[in-house]
Formats: sequence, structure tokens, C-alpha cells
Amino acid sequence: MRQSPHHPPLTAIWSRLPRLVLFVAASLPLMLLAMLAIGLAAGSAKAGAEAGRSSAETAGIVCAGENLTGKLSATDPEALARARAEAAAVPNGKGRLWKIEKPGVAPSWLFGTMHVTDPRVVAMPDAARDAFETADTVVIETIDILDPAKAQAALMSRPELTMFTDGNTLVSFLDEEDARLVEEELARRGIPLALVSRMKPWMIAGMLAMPACELERKNEGAPFLDIRIAGDAEAAGKTLLGLESIGEQMTAMADLPIEFHVRGLVETIRLADLMPDIMATMTELYLEGEIALIMPIIMAAGPENGEGDTDGYAQFEERIVLMRNRVMAERAAPIFADGNAFIAVGALHLPGEEGLVSLLRDAGYTVSAVR
Repeated sequence: MRQSPHHPPLTAIWSRLPRLVLFVAASLPLMLLAMLAIGLAAGSAKAGAEAGRSSAETAGIVCAGENLTGKLSATDPEALARARAEAAAVPNGKGRLWKIEKPGVAPSWLFGTMHVTDPRVVAMPDAARDAFETADTVVIETIDILDPAKAQAALMSRPELTMFTDGNTLVSFLDEEDARLVEEELARRGIPLALVSRMKPWMIAGMLAMPACELERKNEGAPFLDIRIAGDAEAAGKTLLGLESIGEQMTAMADLPIEFHVRGLVETIRLADLMPDIMATMTELYLEGEIALIMPIIMAAGPENGEGDTDGYAQFEERIVLMRNRVMAERAAPIFADGNAFIAVGALHLPGEEGLVSLLRDAGYTVSAVR
């Protein structure tokens, strides 16, 4: 752990994980969109969506990290049991694929994705692949990423979403110690601070939180799951739609206070050594369909079972997850009304009393998990 004597102890840092894990899960795709749009990502998303680029040279890139579920099972089975009980109490917390039905309308499907290039994730389970193949219409969160030039134009029209345009720079919001921490971490990765000093801190944090294996696969042209779905839909001649625009997604991040984003950046750097285990846990629980278990497991594996500061978590969840859930449900309604659609959004948007599954049930649909 790269900490100076002035850095908070691991217990204090781990206590902020609810905010950080939610940030990583929600912001990685948004950060990638922005990087593509401003030319920082190597390789184009369009090329990544093409079939020949996704596996041969990238499948062998292995991510380090240990699933914390196994650690808990061996060292603290009682904490593991509490984490499982917490997850079990979350409505619709288990399952990646959901069947959407209403009398008189052909069934549709809701699929939770994870925005990573891991070949196990990109492959999709057989049931989801079958549902995708039979659907006439395919929907992802945003289709803007399929056209980097269009995404770039959209962002350039509102530069304040991703860049400081008022004369400030990142260093304007950092004390001396944190500024040194950020500069050293960027230098370690070969990125001069001057190159990114006008970028909003959430973009830099997302870039630093992304494991090296993910960056390597993306730079080799491997698509993350949502892009693969979109590319396959285009290749099959299906109608392809998006629920949001890149501008709306960036606005959601920009709406949060700058102080929140600055803290997120600093904490991302301080937790850098833990990120491989966090990402491994998120990925493997996702593959098992245990969406609601991700946060309890990560928190339970930390010092003092991760109990502590949740400052900013509720605000982030409301703006980045819950508010977008309501928009997605509203915009998905006419698509589901036509039937035979396959809608793929981040799995984070599915569980909970205000998750998409609950919102669709409230709208009169029968929604059932596909095992």
C-alpha cells in the first residue's frame, strides 16, 4: 500500500468502499466514453465491436486478484453469512437475465451487463445469448460510443462536462499532500499531470481504477460486453437503440459536487493495491448472478467488517443509479410495448426497491428471473 504517514489508516479508507465500489462500477463505462471522445483511448470502439478483434490475442491477458468470498469463507464464515443475509434482503438481487411479459405482447428480455472486457463476461450465458438471437430490437445504455466522431462532437459542444473551463485545474482542489500523491501516481503510469490537469477528477479516477489488464485488452481492441452486444446486433441487422445519450451520462457525473469527485480520486489512488481483489470479486460474483452480494462481500472482507463512513454514498447512488433507473424505465416502456426486445444495461441498475426490475413490475409487467 503506497501510503505516507499522513494518509488515513486502511480501516478508514476501507470504510469508504461503498462509495468507491459504486463509483468504479458506474463510472468506468462513462470514463471510457469520454476517453474515446477526446482521443485518450488507443484503438476505436468501432474496431473493438468487430468480431475478429475480440479474442485471439486478448483472451490470454489475465487479471490478477482474489475473490474475497473465498477469503471470508476461510477466515470469517460468520461475516460471510451476514453478507449473504444482507444480499438476500435486497429485492431482485440475484440474476442477470429477466423475462419481461405482459398479456398481448411478445415477451422481451432485460439483461444486466458488466462493463469489462473479461472474455468470461463478454461471452454471455447461453440463456441470454438465446434471448438476444431471437430479439428483433436490441437496446444498450447508449449507442453514442459506436460513433467516436459523433461522441466527440457531443462532448465538444459541452466541454464543461468533462473539463475545467473556468480557469481552475485539478490542483486547484487538492491540498499539497494530495496533489503530490496524484502527481506521483500519474507519473508511475507514464501520464504527465499537465496532460490531464484540466480533466474533471472523476475521469482521472476512472482511468486509474481500471486494472492494467482491462486497459491492455481495451488497447488491443477487445470490446466490453455492451459494445460486443451492439456490434453483434448491427451485424445481424437488428434494430439497435440507446436509452441515454453520452451528454446525459456525463451530466449525471458532473452534477455531483466537485469535492465528492476529488475525494473519489484520492481514495482511488490510496486503494490502488486493493483494486485487483475488488475487481475480481465484482466480476466473479457478477458471473454467478449474485449482484446484490457484491457490496456486502467487499465490505465484510475489510477491517472491522467495513463498517464506517458512508458520506456521499447516498447522493452518488441517487444521481448515478436511481435517477437513471427511472429514466431508463420510462424510455424502455414503448420498446417493451412493441415486444421482442433485448435490453442490456449495467447490472447495478437491476436490484433493489427502485431498481429496473421493481420499476417494471410497478408498470404492470410480469418480470421473472431466468435461471
